[in-house]
Amino acid sequence: MPQGMTTSKPQTFEPVYLQTYARDKMRPRVERALELLQACVACPRRCKVNRLIGKFGVCKTGRHAVVSSHFPHHGEEDCLRGWKGSGTIFFAGCNLRCVFCQNFDISWQVRGAPTPPRQLAAMMLELQAQGCHNINFVTPEHVAPQIVEALPFAIEGGLRLPLVYNTSAYDSMESLALLDGLVDIYMPDFKYWDSEMARRYSRAPDYPEVARRALKEMHRQVGNLLIAHNGLALRGLLIRHLVMPGDVAGTPAVMRWIADELSPESYVNVMDQYHPAGKVSRSDHAEINRRLTPSEFDRALNAARHAGLGRAVASG
Repeated sequence: MPQGMTTSKPQTFEPVYLQTYARDKMRPRVERALELLQACVACPRRCKVNRLIGKFGVCKTGRHAVVSSHFPHHGEEDCLRGWKGSGTIFFAGCNLRCVFCQNFDISWQVRGAPTPPRQLAAMMLELQAQGCHNINFVTPEHVAPQIVEALPFAIEGGLRLPLVYNTSAYDSMESLALLDGLVDIYMPDFKYWDSEMARRYSRAPDYPEVARRALKEMHRQVGNLLIAHNGLALRGLLIRHLVMPGDVAGTPAVMRWIADELSPESYVNVMDQYHPAGKVSRSDHAEINRRLTPSEFDRALNAARHAGLGRAVASG
């Protein structure tokens, strides 16, 4: 069966973290997670502050993850939301500073409640009890260690759902090493191809390099997206790409790289949801202070097809 296709035996699926937990590898992994926070290198910003005593850097998040909300989400991709929703946990704070951020109050203003590990685990179990098909960590890059810390409590409480790591791809290799053998589905963005665009719009000129490295590691860990016959994703990589006005995201280059460096079987959601938000109304970002035109989105889809990405889908 080609990697990334459907599987005929979804009933045999077991989340990968159960195997890791059974091998008793969680305790040293939690210890390593906390070490990352002591002089924080949990993300590529490498702020080196001691988050264990409540200090914070760019992400504005200290000892505990800050959760904005958690609920069954029916607006995600079909293979995640299914018929009972994706169990999303929205983390506040962010290690990027996207001027067009569509969750400005959550990501920039860090609106939410500090959530210790046992409470975070209880949220996972609550979502499972509501019938959600997976646990979907949204904006987790800066709190990957806290997720690892909470996971043993959730497993011991009976968690059995796939874990979705829903990220900007601005992730450190240290955090991705922690997540190896824990995450079933990686869902990264690939925001920009060009470092100047990344600097201008997200204050992260190294984003393209970091994202390419992160996506390769995610693909190494989980491979192409596996979808069961009931339509639900079980394991693998699902890439999101937000098409932007004037092609500031560099869509053709992004699509070629995915096909050439990962796999032409990569599942890519080509998204047209961009709209001016956050700080875009300022005059120095006038070039992206508009919605996409239909022709811009058509060109993006054609770029995916031309790259040979047979599993690219349009999301509007």
